[in-house]
Parts: sequence; structure tokens; C-alpha cells
Amino acid sequence: MKFLHAADLHLDSPLRGLARYEGAPLEQIRGATRQAFDKLIELAIKEQVDFVLLAGDLYDGDWKDYNTGLYFINCMGKLKQAGISVYMVSGNHDASSQLSKSLRLPENTHLFNARKAETIFIESLQVALHGQSFIKGKITTDLSQKYPQAIPDYFNIGLLHTSLNGREGHDTYAPCTLEGLKQKHYQYWALGHVHQREVLSEEPWIVFSGNLQGRHIRESDQQGKGCTLVEVEQQQIIRVEHKPLDVLRWFTCTLDATDCDSVDAILEAVEQALLDKQADHPQHFLAIRLIIQGQSPVHHELQARIDYWQQEFRALANVLGNLWLEKIQIKTTAVINPEQALQAEGSIGDLLRYLHLNETEEPEDEEGLQQWLTEILHTLPLPEEYLQGEEYFNLKNTEQWKDLQQSAKAHLFQLLLQSTGEKQL
Repeated sequence: MKFLHAADLHLDSPLRGLARYEGAPLEQIRGATRQAFDKLIELAIKEQVDFVLLAGDLYDGDWKDYNTGLYFINCMGKLKQAGISVYMVSGNHDASSQLSKSLRLPENTHLFNARKAETIFIESLQVALHGQSFIKGKITTDLSQKYPQAIPDYFNIGLLHTSLNGREGHDTYAPCTLEGLKQKHYQYWALGHVHQREVLSEEPWIVFSGNLQGRHIRESDQQGKGCTLVEVEQQQIIRVEHKPLDVLRWFTCTLDATDCDSVDAILEAVEQALLDKQADHPQHFLAIRLIIQGQSPVHHELQARIDYWQQEFRALANVLGNLWLEKIQIKTTAVINPEQALQAEGSIGDLLRYLHLNETEEPEDEEGLQQWLTEILHTLPLPEEYLQGEEYFNLKNTEQWKDLQQSAKAHLFQLLLQSTGEKQL
């Protein structure tokens, strides 16, 4: 037999934060969740799978109308015509949807009970499916504890929406342990909630399939988002394969401008980097965050007209087509001469030499700095999603801290050099 395991479809996700991004292809991005699900349906029919497992978060909270539900029912109808059954659990986002609770599912589609763990038998395949849906948006107890032990002589599958023992960027819902899942002695655990694909164990197979379609820059994946195809012979799993299904991919493209002696050279380097990314993913629309960094001879030219150059980069992307620059960060620093720091006199010279020779890797008062930065950010006219999203500065993030430290060091270095009367930076 064969089956597909997918999760976190977030059909018709509103992605409210997109509205603040200049030139964002809103409809194309929002429509990507449906297109990826269409590809899942096509794959199920092409592979002639016996059933499809959906491990929660089909929706993204309440729908604005019934169109999302009607679309889902239509997809289930296509699988019914192909003789394919669907078994699913609701996740934290589904549980908060009131409209979906009134939706009558087709007879080939089964939603697991939310009040207790339930077992469904597929006698023709000798399969026992175990699952439990979320009854509310926040479940903080270990649902898997109430799942039954494996049924002897059956191929046992557990369907669960969970954060396991915790994953960065995901709320801790239905927490459980890897050892606890293994003790049920199922042959396969189909997990949802964590959007990054992850194989936690192969004996038995315990898998987060990840979401079908990335919805923002934090959901990037070089191999593509998708589902998991599982093939079984004589009660033994012989194949577990990731199947990319996404139609839009998110990437961060970082360009070192150190060797670029003109803005034209930077433009050429950016164009080549974007062309290379397109060549690697020719079938996908690309949403790219462009970061330009390094000590650059044209730093002052870039910073003096930063808005203009950002528009130049966007225009370049528009000419290439089939991609969108989600954000452009120009993080260059001026070219500085460290020898000046070693020769300067007085207290400024002492400070310059200190900055040149020393780096503090950890903040001395992390909690105090975090509180200070938070207070500053909340005094600015920033939208709430900015303060809570990936832009929010977190001192616990080592990369963010080092990046801020290096930027501040380079800027201070330049100011101090200027104060000594030196013009060549």
C-alpha cells in the first residue's frame, strides 16, 4: 500500500502582514496555498495511494466566507472519485474556526474525535489509524498519552498535531516526547504543527512532513515544501520520500560587496545572484530577501541615496520576472584603514585601538539590553506584526547580536576616525 502524509495546509491564509510590503504580489502569494494543495491531490491520484493523512491546521482560523470550505470539499470529491480516503485531525488553527465546524465532510473523509483518542480500522489493508483532534485552540496536555498501544497484526499509524518537546517559532501545543511515541509501538507517526520537515526517527518512522507551502521568509526550504510519500510491503515500510509541492519559494540572498568598486558592479553582482537562484528553481516564483553587506568603497554612495538604490534593485528584479524582492537590506560599511587606529593619539586613539583589537561576543546585561530595546521599539510607529515578527530584535539570537555588534563597531570606528581629522575611511 501507499499513503501520503501532509500537514499545515493553512488554506487561504490571509497573511495580513504582506500589505506593508511594497509591490508584494498579494494574490499570487495568497493563492499559493491552494495551488500547492491542488498538486497534493494530483500526486495522490497519480501515485494511486490508498489514503491521505492530514495532520492538522488545514485552515488558518476562521474563513472570511464559505469559499475556503467549498474548495476543500471539491478537492475531497476528486479523491473520492479516485477511490482515495482521507483521514485527518484538527490542529490549533482549525479548532478556532467556527465556520468549519458546520461543514459536512464527504463520506471518504474522516475527522478524528476531539474529545478522546479514536482508532479507525481499514480492514482491507489491515491498518489501524489512531488520532485525536484539537477541541480548542490551545492544548497544553500530552494527547498521545491516551492513544492506545499498537493493535497486534495491524500496521499502526498515529496521527498527531504536536510541538513534540518544543520547536523554535512554534507554540508549545500537545507536547509529548519521542520516547513516549516510540513506546506505543506504531510503525509510523504522522505529525503536524511544525512547519519545517523533520525525520525524528526511522525505527519507528516519526515524521514532521512540514507545511505544503511556505508563507513568509521564515518558511524557506532549499528542497521545497511538500508532503511525505510512504510505501509499505508486508507490513514493512520500504520507502519514505519527500515530495515537493510548493509553487512559491522564499530565500535569503546575501551579497558581499567588498570587491565591488562601483554601484554598477553591485547591480551586476545582484543580477547574477538572482539569475543563479532562478536557474536553481526554474519552475517556481521566488520571493527573495536581498542583503548587501561588506566593507564597500561605495558605501557612502549607497547610504546617501538608499531609497533610490532599493528601487533600482526592485526594477532589476521586475525585468528578470517571476520573482519579487521581499525586502532589501543595505548593510554595507565604509572601507576603513585599521592602521590609523593604531597611530592615533590620546583617548580617542586608545578607544580606536580597543575597537580594532577587541570584540565582545556576549552582552554583559542581556536582560537589561532586551528591555531597553523593547521600550525603544514600542515607542516607534511600527505595526504590531513587526514587533512580533521576524524583524523583532532578539538578543538571544546569536547571529542578530553579532550583526548588530559589528554594525555598531564599524559605525563608531568611522565617527572616531573622522573626529581625528582623517578623511580617508
